[in-house]
Amino acid sequence: MATSHANELAAYLKPTCYVDSEHPDIVAYAQRVTAGLTTDVDKAVALYYAVRDDVRYDPYAFTLGGDTFVASHVLKTGRAFCVPKAILLAAVGRAVGIPTRMGFADVRNHLTSERLSQLMGTDVFAFHGNTGFYLEGQWVKCTPAFNLSLCEKAGVIPLDFNGRDDSLFHPYDRSGKQHMEYLKYHGDFADFPLDRLINSYKDTYPNMFKRLDARALGLTKPLGNFEDEVTPQAH
Repeated sequence: MATSHANELAAYLKPTCYVDSEHPDIVAYAQRVTAGLTTDVDKAVALYYAVRDDVRYDPYAFTLGGDTFVASHVLKTGRAFCVPKAILLAAVGRAVGIPTRMGFADVRNHLTSERLSQLMGTDVFAFHGNTGFYLEGQWVKCTPAFNLSLCEKAGVIPLDFNGRDDSLFHPYDRSGKQHMEYLKYHGDFADFPLDRLINSYKDTYPNMFKRLDARALGLTKPLGNFEDEVTPQAH
């Protein structure tokens, strides 16, 4: 790697407040998952599947306070929505020396529950998170949001990742119904931009924010268990 290019990538290797890649738990987890692997591609793929399935996707784990978006906290709790899972994947990537970044987009997502849809007031999921690995001279994007057990229950094709092609979401579920549509891309970041997420959420979910009390924009406890509410999507 040329010196100038290495300098450009340096920001994607540094630990941050949210991407706390030097935390002992993050380091131990990353090393355990990648033990015996020699290439960055193989390590990235192993880390992707570990984060995808070890941390359960749950939008009810949403809060805007405390350690919700800190990678080591996500690893400890074992449940998170898409943004914290993308942050965790970035952290474990950096922990094994792979430059990583986070990307965010607004998507229309059909994997939801009736209760969550009513709470959100829309089928648009704002600031949906993905992780980018720098592998073999290029950025490759993936999103580890939906764990395997959730996909199997909902009838959604689980997303695979080979470390060489972008893997963001299949547009159709197993029945051929459109599953996810990307609407707007917010960009890629070396660190998590909390202020931008808050502004995006306020614009997209005004009614939900009115219902939350002022304390942690409001939530100190999860609202429920999403996977328990999900049913197979109608054909």
